[in-house]
Amino acid sequence: MSAIESVMQEHRVFPPPESFAKSAAISGMDAYRALCEEAERDYEGFWARHAREQLVWAKPFTKVLNESNAPFYKWFEDGQLNASYNCLERNLENGNADKVAIVFEADDGTVTRVTYRELHARVCQLANGLKALGIGKGDRVVIYMPMSIEGVCAMQACARIGATHSVVFGGFSAKSLQERLVDVGAVALLTADEQMRGGKALPLKAIADEALALGGCEAVKHVVVYRRTGGKVNWVEGRDRWLDEVCAGQPETCEAEPVDAEHPLFVLYTSGSTGKPKGVQHSTGGYLLWALMTMKWTFDIKPDDLYWCTADIGWVTGHTYIAYGPLAAGATQLMFEGIPTYPNAGRFWDMIARHKVSVFYTAPTAIRSLIKAAEADQAVHPKQYDLSSLRLLGTVGEPINPEAWMWYHENIGRGRCPIVDTFWQTETGGHMITPLPGATPLVPGSCTLPLPGIMAAVVDETGQDVPNGSGGILVVKRPWPAMIRTIWGDPERFRKSYFPAELGGKLYLAGDGAVRDKETGYFTIMGRIDDVLNVSGHRMGTMEIESALVANPIVAEAAVVGRPDDTTGEAICAFVVLKRARPNDEEAVQIANELRNWVAKEIGPIAKPKDIRFGDNLPKTRSGKIMRRLLRSLAKNEEITQDTSTLENPAILEQLRQAK
Repeated sequence: MSAIESVMQEHRVFPPPESFAKSAAISGMDAYRALCEEAERDYEGFWARHAREQLVWAKPFTKVLNESNAPFYKWFEDGQLNASYNCLERNLENGNADKVAIVFEADDGTVTRVTYRELHARVCQLANGLKALGIGKGDRVVIYMPMSIEGVCAMQACARIGATHSVVFGGFSAKSLQERLVDVGAVALLTADEQMRGGKALPLKAIADEALALGGCEAVKHVVVYRRTGGKVNWVEGRDRWLDEVCAGQPETCEAEPVDAEHPLFVLYTSGSTGKPKGVQHSTGGYLLWALMTMKWTFDIKPDDLYWCTADIGWVTGHTYIAYGPLAAGATQLMFEGIPTYPNAGRFWDMIARHKVSVFYTAPTAIRSLIKAAEADQAVHPKQYDLSSLRLLGTVGEPINPEAWMWYHENIGRGRCPIVDTFWQTETGGHMITPLPGATPLVPGSCTLPLPGIMAAVVDETGQDVPNGSGGILVVKRPWPAMIRTIWGDPERFRKSYFPAELGGKLYLAGDGAVRDKETGYFTIMGRIDDVLNVSGHRMGTMEIESALVANPIVAEAAVVGRPDDTTGEAICAFVVLKRARPNDEEAVQIANELRNWVAKEIGPIAKPKDIRFGDNLPKTRSGKIMRRLLRSLAKNEEITQDTSTLENPAILEQLRQAK
């Protein structure tokens, strides 16, 4: 394998605002470098210090890192703690009891506020209710619920009694839910009658019933149902119970069960897998430590912030940066049930203005779709809203292309808010490579530098470092506390997937291509390794070609995949959404030629897409992730056999198939 070629050049630099840097948790590059040097000098001591300073331990640890059975690393293994205690009791004891923990805005705009004291009481009642059903330490509970305070309470209640939770995104199909129930061996399922999204009710209980009827779920003895809409549901006596009735009459205190630091806090199944679902298992101590540290470092969280992460609790972002990190940090956060385009595409900006959000964290796909909406309708353009409360912006889920970064910086941050472009994964537990808002000079499209204690590198296929400026494979050279512990029930798959023998068995394989800048050492993610295109012997990351397309003023979004080609080995296929209406056939030919020439000018003739198809949208999950594997099937003119039930708009596949 030759090196992945980096073709994107970006020279704009945005230093941290002086006023921000002054009060930041990590202020200036010297402070950042000092922490990095501490970690390099005494790796175990660095992590031990933070674990003791940041977390409340029921039983202090004496062992920091156990590497004897690599790659099955153990952190703080002889210590005991409880994640829910660290999120709730701590805030009752430090003066935050009457501070608002969660501001929840429902799909229809109804706002509910709960304080830390009230949240603690609700979590304890549910924890006691679960215990009354016979659920306890070591049991697995699947949570298939809408974005809601109840969803967070369910996660916290499981953590409180030592049960391991597995949250399944509310957009997943019955088959997907059943696979996860079976794989994790769940004894209970927490769901809702329905969920509300974009003014529409979606029948969660009916899907849950269908999943249980598919078989293999005999271990599930209890289905607890949150009454969200009052919609009609089927009922199985003896198995099904209403959530409010499970909690009714239960005490508002419940002692938190101390668990070993390595006790599985949760199992989260990675989306997009074409085979058997992959259950990523996370520990309690190491995971919670990093969730809290990154809240303080990356988001520079302050006592008076109103923080908003727009992710769903069904994804890891919703675990780390909604259900655990903000609560452990004593923050006030906004939670939102709905979608960014209902009742119109100004919903996010309206909510920021009304609630006075100060820290805003969302996905590049959401930003790009809102750029298109703002171009089409000035009434929902962010300039129409008062966004002066914002002080920090963030992005998550995939690399953000420079043009979308600039739009976000200028239109949402008004040129004054640092943007933390966070690289991390379900498997990493929390941020890995990201700017620090009070320290790192920002470069659009680059996630910049690893956080202190994270030993990231770019290597070739033998595990050897490649020089800065050469693309290669992104790895992490040393274990870190929040890392994946194993794949639930499949340790061999864990070893092969993340610590392959080809790389020596000790480097964590992120699965992404990356390049480091020759001068700054900044990292830029070039896309998944399996998305690398090989055109006439040139290996190129898809992200850079997508960025070039989106840099064209008429393009809102683009996704690039490869298909086999007799002449070049692989041909580049681009799926493009314009900022205007989808062109007719004649216009499409003309615009496609213009875009090919544009890419040739931006990158070079080798990167010109052979095929360009135009659509009203791209195939995305309800969380906003582009499903590139479906696009690969379309590019090859294959029948789509994969599960498409998680798509926001399945009809888009037929539109893109016909748009040849």
